[in-house]
Amino acid sequence: MEKIQLKAMGKINLGLDILGKREDGYHDVRMVMQTVYLYDNVTLVQTGRAGIEIRTNLFYLPVDENNLAYKAAKLLTDEFGITEGIQIVLDKRIPVSAGMAGGSADAAAVLFGMNRLFGLGLSDAALRERGVKLGADVPYCIMRGTYLAEGIGEVLTELPQCQRCYVLLAKPSVNVSTRVVYERFDRLSHVEHPDIDGIIEGLKCRDIRKTAACMGNVLEQVTASAYPVIEDIKGVMLSGGALNALMSGSGPTVFGLFEEKSSAKDTMRRIKELKLAKQVYVTTMHHVRRK
Repeated sequence: MEKIQLKAMGKINLGLDILGKREDGYHDVRMVMQTVYLYDNVTLVQTGRAGIEIRTNLFYLPVDENNLAYKAAKLLTDEFGITEGIQIVLDKRIPVSAGMAGGSADAAAVLFGMNRLFGLGLSDAALRERGVKLGADVPYCIMRGTYLAEGIGEVLTELPQCQRCYVLLAKPSVNVSTRVVYERFDRLSHVEHPDIDGIIEGLKCRDIRKTAACMGNVLEQVTASAYPVIEDIKGVMLSGGALNALMSGSGPTVFGLFEEKSSAKDTMRRIKELKLAKQVYVTTMHHVRRK
């Protein structure tokens, strides 16, 4: 095998809670993660020259060791003494710096793809162990689906798949620093914690309305206070018929869950008309079939 093409799926957080800051600077979290059908195309090609080469359709993305996909390739190249060169082509569709784990998804795809290309024989668990060295979301992006993520995000418990619905995604024209968001969160005097157990109960009962009603993101109060457009987008989604709307990750992407595709599309047009976001998509949950 000399070439492999993969879909690196984005994610949303149906729930995101922070339990506290650890001595190592990371935060203990409790999150319900859900893959959505919006993806980057990641192509890995063996080359006849040594080294790692990154190509991307976005001119402003780094193509060196500052790119998470590069770091993933280097991690395996160094560990297994791979001398064959690798070219990684990233056709980006997931919004960048958006709370949808696009970079982590790309890194996960590179780990998975290189394992296949070079016959490294690593299990999913072994890939996750390496992935967490790159970022807290990478282990989840290797697995995909519906999961409870704990620890710093690397302790994963599979949950019942979320009921099928339509997901409206809107990324406003602002970029958010995850590090800054967490720093501001640490300075909050009062925190309203989301009902993670309620979300899980809704998933177990296959009740999309209960799941949606319990959704919450503890970081939303930080990012939304800095960028009021987040609340504006949520308001349009809710008035358009969303069961609920929420910011994903540290933001600024907002998603709404809809039972009717027509309502989601009408709301998408409304968001574009109001110029609240340029990157707006209607998609679905991505359900993973386990063996």
